[in-house]
Amino acid sequence: MKKIVNTDKAPAAIGPYSQAVRANDLLFVSGQIPFDPATGQLVEGGIEAQARRVMENIKAILQSEGLTFANVVKSGVFLADMEDFAVVNRIYGEYFPSEPPARACVQVARLPRDVKVEIEVIAVCQL
Repeated sequence: MKKIVNTDKAPAAIGPYSQAVRANDLLFVSGQIPFDPATGQLVEGGIEAQARRVMENIKAILQSEGLTFANVVKSGVFLADMEDFAVVNRIYGEYFPSEPPARACVQVARLPRDVKVEIEVIAVCQL
């Protein structure tokens, strides 16, 4: 079973992809960048504001399927600058206070719209 997931509480896709796809008992959330869903604009501020907005976008997508961060089993964090790791790690940790998921974190040459951070997650729909 495959279901396309969209919510107006997270930014709309800016290309030929879905915000998330539910396949059986897994939810694959596309990489989220720091766009405010209310305005469709990049959030003001530095890495802290961007990281928080990304996590809130992910939270909205999870909630649209009745899930929380406790359901997340894997994440991928993409940074424009590894010097931002400590700040992103601290904010990320606020959303995973216990039993965090498996994770990869890499620095990349460039991200869409020249944002500083993008995060994708995979969640299980039943615990």
